[in-house]
Amino acid sequence: MNKGELIDHARPYYDEYQLSRLEQAVDFSTLAHINQKRASGEPYITHPITVSDTLISWGMDIDSVIAGVLHDTVEDTNASLEQISEKFGPDVAQLVDGVTKVSQARSDMKDMQDYLPKTKDNLSKLLIAVGQDVRVIIIKLADRLHNLSTLQYLPIEKQIKNARESLEVFSPMADRLGMGHVRMQIEELAFSYLDPIEFNRLKILIKKRLGKSTRKLGKIRAEVDIALKEQKLNVEINGRVKSIYSLHKKLAKVNGNIDDIYDLMALRIVVETKEDCYRVLGILHSLYKPMISRIKDYIATPKPNGYQSLHTTVITPNEQIVEFQIRTKKMHEYGERGLAASFHYHEQKSSKNYTEKKNVSSLPDSMSWITQLQEVALKLKNEESITSDQFNIDIFKDRIFVHSPKGDIYDLPENALPLDFAYLVHSDIAKHAYSFKVNSRIHPFDKPLKNGDIIEIVTNKLSRPKYAWRQLVTTTHARNRLNSQLRQSNVVDLITGAANIIRRKKVKK
Repeated sequence: MNKGELIDHARPYYDEYQLSRLEQAVDFSTLAHINQKRASGEPYITHPITVSDTLISWGMDIDSVIAGVLHDTVEDTNASLEQISEKFGPDVAQLVDGVTKVSQARSDMKDMQDYLPKTKDNLSKLLIAVGQDVRVIIIKLADRLHNLSTLQYLPIEKQIKNARESLEVFSPMADRLGMGHVRMQIEELAFSYLDPIEFNRLKILIKKRLGKSTRKLGKIRAEVDIALKEQKLNVEINGRVKSIYSLHKKLAKVNGNIDDIYDLMALRIVVETKEDCYRVLGILHSLYKPMISRIKDYIATPKPNGYQSLHTTVITPNEQIVEFQIRTKKMHEYGERGLAASFHYHEQKSSKNYTEKKNVSSLPDSMSWITQLQEVALKLKNEESITSDQFNIDIFKDRIFVHSPKGDIYDLPENALPLDFAYLVHSDIAKHAYSFKVNSRIHPFDKPLKNGDIIEIVTNKLSRPKYAWRQLVTTTHARNRLNSQLRQSNVVDLITGAANIIRRKKVKK
């Protein structure tokens, strides 16, 4: 892709002034990278232009797109942040700086154990970059995606290192941002390098399976289409094939038996409204026999990354098992592009929240983990004392959604404990926790919570944090709050003890 093609792609989405800024950025980056080549032998500028083009396709704001063009200039050329800030504004400069910090953090890490991440200096760079602006990670994902697509030009050891890093770090990051399509692209490319034999075996297996079921599924699709149109529903029905890496993970759970995987190919039904989703579900269940245990309502209870859809698996009269996914256009857009689809920075730039870098207040509830990252980032930036425990990042863990009795939804890592929930609700409530009820039953402090649990915190004003609780929290957020309360409690005890000693001495006199 060249400059002209990039501008043509951008034209429908940005005004003339924004396009002019983008052209200037391409010219600046081209000059900065003038004598540099990719490992493929192509001019280096093809990489930042491709990254920028990807960001356009994800619907990102113009500053992110410009930062995509410039993202390697500070690290790999003589260009400075001051020049970028002067020519393209402080927001673009901050984004480029953030991407540079993430890249430096990565290059400083000698192995995967460091990246997940246990090295204070490198984690600091990652946290501060995200803390400043989450768009940094979205730009980095676009950068990583293109690098993966050209991995064949690198030595084998670098192919393996980059592929493993992509699968273990960038894929979970894309998933946490709700960017399902990007996650799948990263996983497929990375897996093809990490285990090419298994990748090709599963690729052939899927092809064979699809050959047998596509015609049958086509008949079901036509049947459903007629039934929905009779009910005056405006729908789009498309097939969805399970990705190779997702199949690889699923097979591990069913002892390698592909006959136990019912969603190898599913039908996706996209409708206008949330109410239509439930209407379609009812119609499907009137046509076919539903497998009750496989009905999932991710609309009422979204996945931890914000994904929403209705899932149902049915058995047709000829005993064919078919999975359906039902969602609105907006849910589908979010399921494909996640946070990139839900952010509209150009509408926020004049707001006080944006200028104060508190723009996470506008994030979906599913992105509350970014707020927690920012808390640590702020402390790092202010050079406050940070314990090693505070560097345990929860974003690479699987997530669950739990509920308060009032119906509020809270996002926690898998295997979180009741006190983790209590501290997420409010520190002052947590410190008076006496017991917990989960789904109306008494629940031990040391028993993990499950997705969908309804949790009631039973408080007692006489209760106070205990040192034993340090073994009963798993999240960084809860641990930080608890340690702070324990320190305060210790100070109060010391003051109280000193006061009692003085009082006793006075009585003796």
